[in-house]
Amino acid sequence: MGNKPEILSARSGSTLIMHQIEDIGREIIHSAIKVHKALGPGLLESVYQRCLAYELEKSGLSVRCECAMPVHYEGMELDMGFRADMVVADMVIVENKTVDKTLPIHEAQLLTYLRLTNLNLGFLLNWNVALMKDGIRRMVNRLNE
Repeated sequence: MGNKPEILSARSGSTLIMHQIEDIGREIIHSAIKVHKALGPGLLESVYQRCLAYELEKSGLSVRCECAMPVHYEGMELDMGFRADMVVADMVIVENKTVDKTLPIHEAQLLTYLRLTNLNLGFLLNWNVALMKDGIRRMVNRLNE
């Protein structure tokens, strides 16, 4: 997805790229808290996603929503309709939920998307909480490889 040389250098230990990824992660958290403070819980996932994308774009980050996640299997590329909610700066995946409680399957979904894209950092955001800090789950994909 996007910038493979940077992602590969992140895997080989480039501290500059890792710092960029962490900066993006901090901006995602900051923006999510800002949106949640303004809107509160109880709305549709799509509302939060659009507002979060707007905040991230205002801060200068590129955001792609509803990104296709093809599956590669034995040389075949299968487009099965899987979609990541958001890919920020071609480096971080954000999955948005509005559920009573996130489940292990939601975490597995995000980890699968990270693996499919070779990205290192993702956030599972559950907007259906009283305080946004309680709805943020940070997940990493093989950072030490």
